[in-house]
Amino acid sequence: MQTYETKPNGTSNGVSNCAGDVTGAQNQDPSRDFEHPQREAAFFYGLFLRGHDANKLRMDIAIPMAVLIKWQKEVDREPLLRDVLTRVVEYRRHVLAIFDTLVDAEAGLQRVQ
Repeated sequence: MQTYETKPNGTSNGVSNCAGDVTGAQNQDPSRDFEHPQREAAFFYGLFLRGHDANKLRMDIAIPMAVLIKWQKEVDREPLLRDVLTRVVEYRRHVLAIFDTLVDAEAGLQRVQ
């Protein structure tokens, strides 16, 4: 994307600003990835509404036991990973809880009709 920088006298110099966009994305705080589990739950709920099996979606959301065991081994080797992996597990559980609430609400609406 080509943007033009305007000089105080109103003329432009044709300077591209693409690098600024990339740099901004690189400086994003990784802890912000865990701020909106509702968005991820809504994504999976949308798949459910389009006909995907709820149990298969639950398996996609949940972290398999084999992965948890592998992560525990990594934490044993690198203790600094514990906080991040704990946040990931909590986040995924939160996403799953929201997804289950949405699916249960949809089931309740279908019974009423």
